[in-house]
Amino acid sequence: QVQLVESGGGLVETGGSLRLSCAASGGTFSRYAMGWFRQAPGKEREFLAGINRNTVGTYYAASVKGRFTISRDDGKNTVYLQMNSLKPEDTAVYYCAVLDYWNGYSRATGAYWGQGTQVTVSS
Repeated sequence: QVQLVESGGGLVETGGSLRLSCAASGGTFSRYAMGWFRQAPGKEREFLAGINRNTVGTYYAASVKGRFTISRDDGKNTVYLQMNSLKPEDTAVYYCAVLDYWNGYSRATGAYWGQGTQVTVSS
């Protein structure tokens, strides 16, 4: 069983930055593809970014490409999401996940999930 704990969310003004962290335990982190998702009130969960093993490949949704960066530190069993140029429409609960399916592009599902961290961007 893998446990994931997100941190780093909060309240930020439009144009600001946040870095989310997701610490994993209970598994072999370096073997997993990891992803970040978000869910805003009344909307479906959205796959934002994925990173595969050894950081060979990454993917970004069009809504965040050029503003968000996913990275991982296998020595720390942690995946990060650096978020820059934040907009009010980025307001959501952000989740990290171990991916049990990912086509390398926009389709991915999670096997294990964190509890989520709230990001609120004020206008």
